[in-house]
Amino acid sequence: MIFHVDMDAFFASIEQRDDPRLRGKPVLVGHAGKRGVVAAASYEARRFGCHSAQPMAVARRRCPQAVIVPGRHEVYLGVSAELFEILEGFTPVVEGLSIDEAFLDMSGTQRLHGPPRVAAERIRQTVAERLRLTCSVGIASAKFIAKIASDQDKPDGLTVVEPGRERAFLHRLPVRELWGVGPRTQEVLERYGVRTIGDIAELGLETLERDLGEHGRHLHQLSVGVDPRPVSPGRERKQVSHENTFGEDLRSRPEIEDWLLRQSTRVADRLVAKGLHGRKVHLKLRDASFTTWTRQCSLDEPTQEARVIFARARALLDRLEAEGKLRALRIRLTGVGVSDFRRDAPARQLELLPVEGAAEPATDDRGEAVQDVLSEVRRRFGGKALGLAGVGGIRREARDDAGAVPDLSTRIDDD
Repeated sequence: MIFHVDMDAFFASIEQRDDPRLRGKPVLVGHAGKRGVVAAASYEARRFGCHSAQPMAVARRRCPQAVIVPGRHEVYLGVSAELFEILEGFTPVVEGLSIDEAFLDMSGTQRLHGPPRVAAERIRQTVAERLRLTCSVGIASAKFIAKIASDQDKPDGLTVVEPGRERAFLHRLPVRELWGVGPRTQEVLERYGVRTIGDIAELGLETLERDLGEHGRHLHQLSVGVDPRPVSPGRERKQVSHENTFGEDLRSRPEIEDWLLRQSTRVADRLVAKGLHGRKVHLKLRDASFTTWTRQCSLDEPTQEARVIFARARALLDRLEAEGKLRALRIRLTGVGVSDFRRDAPARQLELLPVEGAAEPATDDRGEAVQDVLSEVRRRFGGKALGLAGVGGIRREARDDAGAVPDLSTRIDDD
């Protein structure tokens, strides 16, 4: 018995809750500037075609009367903590998907909380009373079906897929409802006239495996309601990242590197705080035409040092430049991330002599100790208290990308 609990228009609903003047009005949360992105849209705004991750300029054209409010991420974090405290009061087996949604394994709780529908109503009532917000709940025997179900009757809805009714529930739904069906997969399926999840089941395993390999097998299992994955509380985060969108495009290599250094520092501070070391470094750039490039590389040793992360990010930037991607240099977003984590500090073979011309600076105990001190100083006195040379040279005004919300969306993010 798996529940998927999903808050309704979380950021926008909090703003409407805290400011009575916003209630009943179309609300957009995000940056109002020309480069702004919608972090959340109230249901009143969604009726006009507004949605999260949409350029704010597009949302404003569709709904000129919308009220735009800046995000208050610390407030959202606090409400999220209260939400998870409520959910963990119903079952200890809670798997957070993001700041505002989670899976709950409610198996064996019926004597305490009643039948599934009754338990779900109690959860919704508790959330409404304590948070003064609404949530939608989906109930099913499999995780992905519960997640699909929670979206069927939003906002403030409850959908139960009874055991044995999984295939009937899925049959009529469009293929895009399935996890893992992106544009390329949908294009392959459309060649066979596939439009619904039921069509996938009828297409057959052999055809799907031939055209999509192991991914095809996975889609076929989902299409017939098979998802054996358990609810996994305390999932480790997949990536720690930081990105910025700029009010004015970056037009020079030094400007880009300056921001990559600052972002590497922010990522390193989070790794130190979590006691994590990562083996993969990711670079993300987006130009003025909204073309996005991503590159990644693996390190010889896991690290949490800003200087090592930055060195690899700069090498990835060299790779993009060599590929001719940066010829018309107008960069509106940069980002740095680290993944493939190790919880404990890795054991290392010490170098007898310094290695000249190494692709990346060597990670050693002294570097780790310096990083610990720098991160602790910034934790106590603010992110700008100490930084590697170059960070202080940043002049341009920037903002955290509203769609990223680094500390929130990366808690279990797979990207």
